[in-house]
Amino acid sequence: MAENLTVLDPTYSKTERYEALLPQLKALVFGELNIIANLANLMAALKQSMDFLWIGVYFVESDSLVLGPFQGPVACTRIGFGKGVCGTAWKEQKVLIVDDVDSFPGHIACSSLSKSEIVLPAFKNNKVWLVLDVDSEKLAAFDETDQKYLDEVIKIIESL
Repeated sequence: MAENLTVLDPTYSKTERYEALLPQLKALVFGELNIIANLANLMAALKQSMDFLWIGVYFVESDSLVLGPFQGPVACTRIGFGKGVCGTAWKEQKVLIVDDVDSFPGHIACSSLSKSEIVLPAFKNNKVWLVLDVDSEKLAAFDETDQKYLDEVIKIIESL
């Protein structure tokens, strides 16, 4: 397990920062079996490196998503199936990128600071078992680059 994190400053491109971060994320969880510890460290490393407003996971529990490890402002504790961006990504079993959360039907405003969002589902046994939720205080902050590299983070999470 790595105990240090090398963070590239914001003058580097988003791609460069993600590419520098991914091997460190893999090293961070290597050899640790506790899922909560691993997810907590992954969220902290991503928040610190990418300067997101909020990043965290929600676990599927029966008919709702339940808050897991996160970094950022206080968050919603439970989200219903098909509700908001996270619940919709779970229901549709696909990545959602929302440029303006205020224009998303049924958006759940856990923080009024959040302006855009990307949500990625993680699968176990062909079922969504958690979603990775990332928020920004900027409109249209997420794009295909974020999806590409956060998909790699999902692969790390699915391997835990």
